[in-house]
Amino acid sequence: MSDPPDGTQFLRTANNTLHATLQDVAVLAGVSAKTVSRVVNNQGEIKETTRQRVQEAIDELGYQPNFLARSLVHRRTHTLAVVAWGIDYFGPSRTLVGIQQQADELGYSLFLNLLIQPDDPSHERVLNDFIAHRVDGIIWAVPEVGDNRTWIKSDRLKQLPPIVFLNMSAQPGFTVVSVNNQNGAKRATQHLIDQGRCRVGIITGPQRWWEARERYLGWKSTLDQAGLKSSPSLAVESDWSSAGGEQAMYKLLMQEPEIDAVFASSDQIALGAMRALSASGRRIPQDLAIVGFDNMPESAFFDPPLTTMYQHLVDVGRIAVQNLHRMIEVHRKGKELVEAQAMISEPELIVRASTMRP
Repeated sequence: MSDPPDGTQFLRTANNTLHATLQDVAVLAGVSAKTVSRVVNNQGEIKETTRQRVQEAIDELGYQPNFLARSLVHRRTHTLAVVAWGIDYFGPSRTLVGIQQQADELGYSLFLNLLIQPDDPSHERVLNDFIAHRVDGIIWAVPEVGDNRTWIKSDRLKQLPPIVFLNMSAQPGFTVVSVNNQNGAKRATQHLIDQGRCRVGIITGPQRWWEARERYLGWKSTLDQAGLKSSPSLAVESDWSSAGGEQAMYKLLMQEPEIDAVFASSDQIALGAMRALSASGRRIPQDLAIVGFDNMPESAFFDPPLTTMYQHLVDVGRIAVQNLHRMIEVHRKGKELVEAQAMISEPELIVRASTMRP
């Protein structure tokens, strides 16, 4: 490139310490700022020689478009807000992977807010933060626990950009993406019955959680339909951890010594239950069959390998972003929002040695 007009040599030497602007590129390339903008945004017809000269100036100055300024012009930030909890657990972390993958493919960046507890009452602060950052849409990936969804029935929702909810019951007027927890529990329980098991217990997750209640209902309805016992003594509540599963299994054995199968509401619960069974001298699956819920990668390496329900949570995250993107596009065109709907992902039964009789 030929020497630039007077005063711009400074820009080259200061390139490592200053943020180059669109005007800096225009001066170095000897064109108008409008021409640089058209090159950067690939708009209009530009002579190839001019385009090349602008690109050389961009490369030399290390110019990066100001996305904040661009968002003010186009009234969108290409940013999605994600509210999540528990990404140290397998399920929430897989969902977030799917959200990230689909957001990247659609050209969105993520603004992530992690809650300390799923029933954290700070939703108002979180929402105000999202509005201040002008996010295009929101994915509420916090599970439904207790009354942590009461705020969505207020007028507050009308002040927000398009929003998609995960892990909650379907409600009129809201777009929800969830796993069919109840049907997954039915399939897990029916699989145990099909293996000849007739005293099937359950270790549930915390019953304040919608997902845990759904899995309990699936277990109970399947046993009732089969004419088998589904008494309270066959059900023990746990948290989602292996330690909780171990203690719950000991309690279940005390309440129902003749139990011959267990549906554990998560793979981590199942891992703890298997440890308790081993310590109690119960052989798996000869004496007692067990099935989990998650299909975490380690479940194939339990001893014995664990039969489990595969939730396809990466797909759940991707579907959430796809639907939010569609809502955003309709909203920015000034049209009425697309009809809210509930999308259900069906879990898949993965059969392994923990339920199969020799």
